[in-house]
Amino acid sequence: MKKASKVTAPVRSKFRSEPRKNRSVSVPVLDRHEVKRKYDPELTKRNIIEIATAEFAAMGLSGARVDAIAERTSTTKRMLYYYFGSKEGLYEAVIDEAYGKIRALEQALRLEAMEPREGLCRLVEFTFDFHDTQRDFVQLIAGENISGGTHAEHLKAFKARNSSVVKTISNLIGRGIAAKVFRDDVEPVDLHLMISSLCFYRVSNRHTFAMAFGRDPAGPRLRVRHRAMIVDTILRFMAR
Repeated sequence: MKKASKVTAPVRSKFRSEPRKNRSVSVPVLDRHEVKRKYDPELTKRNIIEIATAEFAAMGLSGARVDAIAERTSTTKRMLYYYFGSKEGLYEAVIDEAYGKIRALEQALRLEAMEPREGLCRLVEFTFDFHDTQRDFVQLIAGENISGGTHAEHLKAFKARNSSVVKTISNLIGRGIAAKVFRDDVEPVDLHLMISSLCFYRVSNRHTFAMAFGRDPAGPRLRVRHRAMIVDTILRFMAR
């Protein structure tokens, strides 16, 4: 007679999973800024232009690398080409944005609400401060001029965008002439050239100027003096 086979109870593994009801599944959650950036093309383009501005200002069009720009943004090289078409297209967007920024800030000054001398003084101070603090702008514009302005020429609204500053200065001059505080033989575009030149040069040529004369225009004491000097020069030039 055979012995009954021994039935062994199943061994309960110590590695058995917890009951399903006790499991917690970790799901990655995007914060609202990440979600917005992912689905907001305008925000993405602004981010690309901001990073590209620094890259083009430092390296120029030929030296700038699209890979370097993509690595520092929240997007990919492929998306960069999707939005701007090419490296040159991105560069042109950067130039357009740079000029658009200064023109928009000029309009925000509301110079038409000021007396002519006060308004002109404020415009010169703003132009000085903008060039002094936005050095990427100076480097970009200097580089574009070295290349003959060929890319700015492709921008359809370039002239229209920049006409606002001439209109602003024309309004200041006209009101100043009527108030008998400004001379009447100065063209608005010439005054704009004069203001821009004085503010631009000290930034674009600061390094060679400092080496040649032992004075860095970016130094705090010289900055204050140059600002006052340029304002005074323009106001004296326009005085009747």
